[in-house]
Amino acid sequence: MSDTPATPRRRGAARTEELLRATLDLAAEVGYAGLSIEAVGRRAGVGKHTIYRRWPSKAALLLDALSRVWTRDLDYRDTGDVRRDLREQFLRSGFALSSPPIGPIYRAVIAEAQADSTLRATLHERFLATVEQGTLERITRAQHTGELTAAANLEFAAEVLCGTLYYRSLLSTRPIDEAAIDGLLDMFMAAYGTTDQGLSDH
Repeated sequence: MSDTPATPRRRGAARTEELLRATLDLAAEVGYAGLSIEAVGRRAGVGKHTIYRRWPSKAALLLDALSRVWTRDLDYRDTGDVRRDLREQFLRSGFALSSPPIGPIYRAVIAEAQADSTLRATLHERFLATVEQGTLERITRAQHTGELTAAANLEFAAEVLCGTLYYRSLLSTRPIDEAAIDGLLDMFMAAYGTTDQGLSDH
């Protein structure tokens, strides 16, 4: 008995994955400036109109491709220990920012965004705001369970936590290593924690 033919939705999903993978592979080779819809189409074996039906621009296509492979590195686990969960997520995202395919491509997009306000706004919406919101949600849950000070406004804290890692990755030659992450989290827990149990041992 033959297999049931794939539904149009499943075929469409497979084609989308092919296009996103081709986009990442090509971007890793030529950078953001050298990337084009036409080149992605040639790499994936489709016409440019097929791509434009899904994505209105090169930036939208590339950010969607980055988002697809980076999603697992942005998600927080919730073990009930906020410091442990922040540390685990920061280690994963720090490695992703420092390694192919995400690291080099993301740095190229950041550079292009400085002269492209539309790309900059899209980058903030798709990545930076998402990272900050995920962090804010995790530390807010910790506040509700009593791990963090009840009266604290944590929005700025979330921005500082994320911003420190992105600064190190994009502008500094210093690594996002365990020592850096532990130091950052020690300061956070000293400022907002309700006990000293979350501090690392030095």
